[in-house]
Amino acid sequence: MNRLGISGIAAALLALSAPAFAGEEPAAPMIINIADRASVSLDGEWSTLVDQYGIGYYDYRKEPVPDRKSFFADMSYDDNPAKLIEYSFDRAPKLRVPGDWNTQKEKLYLYEGMMWYRTKFDAAPQPGKRYFLYFGAVANTAVVAVNGKRLARHEGGFTPFNIEVTGMLKEKDNSLVMLVDNTRRKDGVPTDNSDWWNYGGITRSVRLVEMPETFIRDYSLKLDSEIVGKVRRNRPEKHRIYGHVQLDGPAAAGKTVKISIPELKIQLNAETNASGRATFIFTAAPSLWSPENPKLYDITISVDTDETRDRIGFRYVSTSGRQILLNGKPVFLRGISIHEENIGSSSRVTKAEECRQLLSLAKELNCNFVRLAHYPHNEEMVRMAEEMGLLIWSEIPVYWTISWTNPDTYANAQQQLEEMITRDINRAAIIIWSIANETPISPERTAFLAKLIARAREMDGTRLVSAAMEKVKVKKGLFTVDDPLLEYTDLISFNQYTGWYGKDLAEIDNTSWTFAREMPVFISEFGAGALYGFHGDVNVRFTEEYMEECYRRNIRMMSERMPGFSGCSPWILKDFRSPRRALVGIQDDFNRKGVVSDKGERKKAFYVLQDWYGKLAGK
Repeated sequence: MNRLGISGIAAALLALSAPAFAGEEPAAPMIINIADRASVSLDGEWSTLVDQYGIGYYDYRKEPVPDRKSFFADMSYDDNPAKLIEYSFDRAPKLRVPGDWNTQKEKLYLYEGMMWYRTKFDAAPQPGKRYFLYFGAVANTAVVAVNGKRLARHEGGFTPFNIEVTGMLKEKDNSLVMLVDNTRRKDGVPTDNSDWWNYGGITRSVRLVEMPETFIRDYSLKLDSEIVGKVRRNRPEKHRIYGHVQLDGPAAAGKTVKISIPELKIQLNAETNASGRATFIFTAAPSLWSPENPKLYDITISVDTDETRDRIGFRYVSTSGRQILLNGKPVFLRGISIHEENIGSSSRVTKAEECRQLLSLAKELNCNFVRLAHYPHNEEMVRMAEEMGLLIWSEIPVYWTISWTNPDTYANAQQQLEEMITRDINRAAIIIWSIANETPISPERTAFLAKLIARAREMDGTRLVSAAMEKVKVKKGLFTVDDPLLEYTDLISFNQYTGWYGKDLAEIDNTSWTFAREMPVFISEFGAGALYGFHGDVNVRFTEEYMEECYRRNIRMMSERMPGFSGCSPWILKDFRSPRRALVGIQDDFNRKGVVSDKGERKKAFYVLQDWYGKLAGK
């Protein structure tokens, strides 16, 4: 099997970790609710060139070359054979966009490094309109050029970004060239050490978006938890709804913004300030969104130059002592963790039906909650979960051993946090922003994460904020969570693999828990691995019987001996790719902790979890 790979030395040389070069500006501020905007899909077959040594970006002295000499210029040997041109996108093989490159071609399975992408498109730009290229996600670093001009760079493989191209487009044959680099870096987010596949590529959709000169860039509508006025029997309580609308453009100041929610009989106006921002507050009595009643309201926001429509739910979440409260009532989170891999090929999810297949399995388990790990999932997944009545934990990939003292690492983590919150701030299903997973305790780490939590609360004070922490032993058989991060989080949320990363199943029966803080306890991960169809004695690892018994005993232990136990998201819905899983014949590059196999086959533990959740749900 011919699989491309690169050494650690080459990876270090190719990492785009230096300051952005000329023309590589940050992406423009994010435009939200992109699906409602006038746009043209640029998805399809793109020409691609593997560039293991960075020859299209650097010269032989490892210095960046000017655009006219780089692959951004989109030259071709066939156009001028008398000139020395050593590449051609017209002759190049193609890859699907959206999609990861690892699972599209066998020789790219292990490839990490630079890849060039090129597509051609027509545009017909109109006067008085602005144009943006929108990328749902590119893993992990993207540098974008249009018609030979390098425009912008984006770091972070799981959040969207857009680039303005107004005045740069032709009616015919526009060239869009992208350098994509998935090289793992110590100073990256995620860092160079993780437990999921390092997919590379343009993994979510690309669109050319047309906007008015002054347009609605983003907005939020949030429900205040306080009940306003007298509670009326059998009728929804009145709450304050508040928020903002941000305009972008030369005429953004002094505009009248209209907010309309016909079903609630809401029609109101707000004026933008000098920076184009309008704030508002009004009173309404919406039917509150919940897993049992995932109610969404049609909402229109308009100014004289622009209009956008959305469907938004209203709910509030809080904690009281050791309980999580949804709309003022205790809720137990019957969850499951999910990676953004489809069932079947185990490639990156790229289609709505693949999202539905994963979320339908969660509903079949009797879940009311999903942990979308370990990075922001695609917007379709989030919106679909909301429509299906699934609460969401959404997180950024601050995972394991991040470079805690590197200011550029922190800046990128905060950027990804801000992009996640900006995109999804109006999704009622999201009740927890998570800022990290299994990070080793140190003063530098705690300061890094505390700063992220403060930024999350500054942007959005309506949700819980937490992280997946780790247990510590108090004494034999007794465990707790003693993490200074608990000073800042809303939950004691942690991963525990009692019975798997330990001696044997018997340790589960001898484990108890104690917690000094009166906070809800949420188990963000537990579980065991099993190969579907591998059966044997209950004490044999990787058999379905071992996994089934591990689930049974953990459920009993958490339910009976874990004070404040408020929910869990077992690890994980389906088997997923990981280069850390090397046991041939059992793992074969897959983490086998899924309650279903990579092909969607239900393991015995699936039914244990389904039965428990069904009883908790009163089914």
